Amino acid sequence: MLIADAIAAPPSDWWAIAPQLVLGGTAVVIILMICVKRVDPGWNALVAAVGTVASGVFAWEQWRQVTTDANPRLAYSGMIAVDGFSAFLVLVVCVAAFLGVLLADQYFKREGIDRGEYYALLLFSACGMQFMAAANNLVMVFVALELLSICLYVLSAWNRDDSRSQEAGAKYLLLGAYSSAILLFGIALLYGGTGTTNLARMAEIFSENVTREPGLVLLGMVFVIVGLGFKIAAVPFHMWTPDVYQGAPTPVVGFMASGAKIAGFAGLFRVLETGLAAFEFDWQPLLVGLAIVTMLGGSILAIAQRDVKRMLAYSSIAHAGFILTGLASGTAAGVRGALFYLVAYVFMIAGAFGVVALLARRGERYTSLDDYRDMFRREPVLATVLAFFLFAMAGIPGTSGFVAKFAVFTGVADAHQWVLLTVGTVASVISAYFYLRLVVYMYMRPEVDEGEAQPAALPRVRWAPATVVALVLTVFFTIQLGILPQGLLDMAGKATLLF
Repeated sequence: MLIADAIAAPPSDWWAIAPQLVLGGTAVVIILMICVKRVDPGWNALVAAVGTVASGVFAWEQWRQVTTDANPRLAYSGMIAVDGFSAFLVLVVCVAAFLGVLLADQYFKREGIDRGEYYALLLFSACGMQFMAAANNLVMVFVALELLSICLYVLSAWNRDDSRSQEAGAKYLLLGAYSSAILLFGIALLYGGTGTTNLARMAEIFSENVTREPGLVLLGMVFVIVGLGFKIAAVPFHMWTPDVYQGAPTPVVGFMASGAKIAGFAGLFRVLETGLAAFEFDWQPLLVGLAIVTMLGGSILAIAQRDVKRMLAYSSIAHAGFILTGLASGTAAGVRGALFYLVAYVFMIAGAFGVVALLARRGERYTSLDDYRDMFRREPVLATVLAFFLFAMAGIPGTSGFVAKFAVFTGVADAHQWVLLTVGTVASVISAYFYLRLVVYMYMRPEVDEGEAQPAALPRVRWAPATVVALVLTVFFTIQLGILPQGLLDMAGKATLLF
């Protein structure tokens, strides 16, 4: 006979998962609001925005306590880590989710697909991203990855009347399932080689040199890097990115491009820097190679794109390579630069896709380079804002993009990895070409080649308060982090792992 008192349950540390509870609870509230037909659907976006802000408040308080009281800890039998790294990235996820809510409000009303379930799925996905940042166990890494991924699969196919959106969701689902299987197989191999899935315990085993199956560990490490490489869209695991970015609703792409990268890099940082830190000389060359091919592949392939959303997709791949250089450097300055880059990237990519969503008009019919001809004369404000974000992503001084690249390259220089630094510099120059090309289309009215159609007379853009707030915030922080970056750099320096 089983005795209930004999079953020991781990103590509940609700404060350790307070930001995740707030996001999940807000998503449940939105679902209940949908069930109550008398509630105005317009409240869904407002409630979602309030939920992300409240979650950010809890994340900020966690950050304050961990960094000032020096009280990092583990919770729930070592599954959750509450440290500077988790609090920092949980807060960044809240920012990405908040911008995703603001950009979606007007877009979905314009497209006639404004359903409250969207905001619930976005918050559940953000909740998975937060758990990924705080995961201290490979099982938690996998569960968090599946929570955020399944929601993004549905969001990619959100427009049921658009075949492109349905295709994007199907491709993302199929390739995402393959990557999840690869990651799970890698986790199984690491468990077989160490007898544990706890990252802290794994590090202890390696430090004591009692690993019985080093071959399994090395093979599992490779599979884990491949599985997480899919989420950050590193070459050659990037094949899904252009098609999904082109077909999915643009606000979904903006949230996916920022939030999924945060989660993917959080998992990669946590696994390699905590559990597999003893194997740094084994995984560092892999990351260097991935960073090189990702920077060059994303930058070169973007040049051939005639669709702006596909161009930004390959741009995001190149940015993943730049962030990888920070981790591949193996230095504290490199990791700090990578964390700073993640924050700067959230504002740049969310703002860029927000402008693209407005310029594309209803049905997203105007996303080719030719549609952007003479855009400054028709929509001067939006053209200027988009040009600003393009300059920032190119790394022009005075923007957060410049500081981000300088920070990661500083870490690479400290490690004396001159090949990686040279490739990163060349990739930055290449990427500047396709960014500036779009600016030329918008401002300098290039002549239409013989046989090409004249640019269409597009309808005027309709602004909404939520969209204005999102664009103002993204522009402000892109400038602020470019002029006064030291505050965020100090935060990124304190966002160290628990072990």
